[in-house]
Amino acid sequence: MLNGLSPTHLLIVLAIFVLLFGARRLPDAARGVGRSLRIFRSEIKASDGESHSEDATKKATERDDASRS
Repeated sequence: MLNGLSPTHLLIVLAIFVLLFGARRLPDAARGVGRSLRIFRSEIKASDGESHSEDATKKATERDDASRS
């Protein structure tokens, strides 16, 4: 994932974040990003679970229809 980024690139990105947010607000910004990622991942897992349950329901309905025929 980070194959193209060297340590120099990462330092430049960190410096930009410090300039944008300031040293005092940087921990709060990182905490907010972490929360957002956690919510995003949980929503993806919930979405995957719903699609799997929908697939199972669809297959069960198809089996019932086939057995009635």
